[in-house]
Amino acid sequence: MSLVNVASLDFSEIKESIKSYLRADGNFTDYDFEGSNFTVLLDTLAYNTYISAYNANMLTNEVFLDGATLRENVVSLARNLGYLPRSVKASKARVSSYIDLSTFATNPVSITLRKGIVATSGVTFGGRSYVYSIPEDITVPVSQGLAIFEDIDIYEGAFIQNTFTVNSNNKNQKFILQNPRIDTSLIRVEVRESKNSNITRVYKLADNLIDVKSTDDVFFINEIADQRYELIFGDGTFGSKLQNNNYIIVSYVVTNGEKANGIDSFKFSGRFFDNNGSPVKVLAPLVTTIEAAGYGSPIESIESIKKLAPRVYASQNRAVTASDYEALIPQIYSETDSVSVFGGEELSPPKFGKVFISIKPKNGSYVPNIVKDNIKTSLRKYAVAGIVPELIDLKFLYIEYDASVYYNENLGKATYVSELVQNNLVKYAQSDELNRYGSRFKYSKFLKLIDDSSNAITSNITNVQIRRDIKATVGTFSEYEICFGNKFHVKNPSGYNIKSSGFAVEGISGTVYLGDLPSAAMDKGTVFLFKLDASNQPIIIRSNIGDIDYEKGEIKLNAVNIIDTAKSKFGDKIIEVSTLSQSYDIIGLQDLYLQLDTESSKLKMVSDVISSGIDLSGSQYIVSSSHINGKYIRL
Repeated sequence: MSLVNVASLDFSEIKESIKSYLRADGNFTDYDFEGSNFTVLLDTLAYNTYISAYNANMLTNEVFLDGATLRENVVSLARNLGYLPRSVKASKARVSSYIDLSTFATNPVSITLRKGIVATSGVTFGGRSYVYSIPEDITVPVSQGLAIFEDIDIYEGAFIQNTFTVNSNNKNQKFILQNPRIDTSLIRVEVRESKNSNITRVYKLADNLIDVKSTDDVFFINEIADQRYELIFGDGTFGSKLQNNNYIIVSYVVTNGEKANGIDSFKFSGRFFDNNGSPVKVLAPLVTTIEAAGYGSPIESIESIKKLAPRVYASQNRAVTASDYEALIPQIYSETDSVSVFGGEELSPPKFGKVFISIKPKNGSYVPNIVKDNIKTSLRKYAVAGIVPELIDLKFLYIEYDASVYYNENLGKATYVSELVQNNLVKYAQSDELNRYGSRFKYSKFLKLIDDSSNAITSNITNVQIRRDIKATVGTFSEYEICFGNKFHVKNPSGYNIKSSGFAVEGISGTVYLGDLPSAAMDKGTVFLFKLDASNQPIIIRSNIGDIDYEKGEIKLNAVNIIDTAKSKFGDKIIEVSTLSQSYDIIGLQDLYLQLDTESSKLKMVSDVISSGIDLSGSQYIVSSSHINGKYIRL
């Protein structure tokens, strides 16, 4: 006699299993007649079994980190690994301001800008305005009648204060901040002996128990339900223990995260007090923006928690292996979008005792130098002796395509089909498949992506090439090393396999370009400078100015004084260098970050006259080239 499969999640299958059971028993009839009362009972039993099986399945999934779907459960499981998910991060701006006190009857020694809301966005941003706060008082001296507040960091969000009184008789007392969207890095905690006491101790946030003494005034935080946070204090062994009637003052900022990024205009709305604690009434001072709002980010996603929690646990709060650094960097720098870490021993020649870290931030292309210094400082408590972390800028490896897309005119117009293809390629360029370290451009998938954009498309002929941009140090003799990380295709044994945009060099009039000349073995070669004559034929101006390694995909230029370039990007003078890779499947190695450059690529629609029936003989069929154009220079 077969039993009902209680793990099934299909209602019809469960019902049929019950029928099979009754059929084998032989003591029941009418169970297989839809008009009988027995059928209602079968439906009820099947439905109940279905609900029970569903709940059992969900419960089973929710007890494992990789299978859990509810944030509350994912956070709880990550907590078992000692992992605290990143909170939402407030957008931060840097401003300066001053107030003129020269006409005041009194001469205050100092002026304090009180913590809390100090500014609002000067204009609406995204249809709304935002408030900006500071988590702590800022006091500056008054000099020659002026109080100058320089380089103040202000954070988007409302300033909120909660208070708690410790009740030692309540063993289950919890200190829960009721507001979601709290930037935990801006939580400030003060503890008084009692509510009426003037003696205040400042508690610091601790992220682990390492080096926490029994007398340290620290607190810990846990994320709980609904993205709220609970404060946890010491027990007298790890951190100082709170006493009965202690009065806790918690201040924090509730923020909108990344929504306020980009704001660069602010109006003052803060409060000033003199050194005697008296309010200072002045006209609202002008606010000068030093750095526009940025660095705001949403709360850590469930997918990120599942990925990083086991890695952080495996690192055990120390940075030894590359995976340790990859797990710790996002915890230190919340703006990390992708990170690549490799040891100096992987370089040629090797640099032992160093680990190289390249970070792609969520907003922008480069990590500011001051942020790099902060990251290196934070890494010191994790790094082992003898290993020096080095933060390097990411290097974009651009992929350019030249696509001829054939389409059936009967199924779609060229402009419409072209728009569909372009939209798909832009989405692919922005997808996670490319926008991360260690990614790979898959040529066959790329061709299929074009073909699948519309039913009107019959085929495509697409060529790809790779490009690196050299940031020129204008007016200074400098050496340059350009690594592509992919083997070059030596298309022309006589040279001109690499192509560059134009630039100017000291001592040579006019525009020059980079060219190459392979050796007899075509594994290495030399780099030279050339110009184009009136008939666009190359004239070598300076030979052997560098070396090229086709096997490793590396170009090294000797010291050269570049005085100008034909191209510029983000205010930098650049030289574009492109070539063909040996394989159309392109890999981003080490610190190379793949980027599909849709703006520098070509997309051409070609009518498929055979498929459309215009020319069944194919005599008018246009055959596109399978080779990248450009004989000597980048077009």
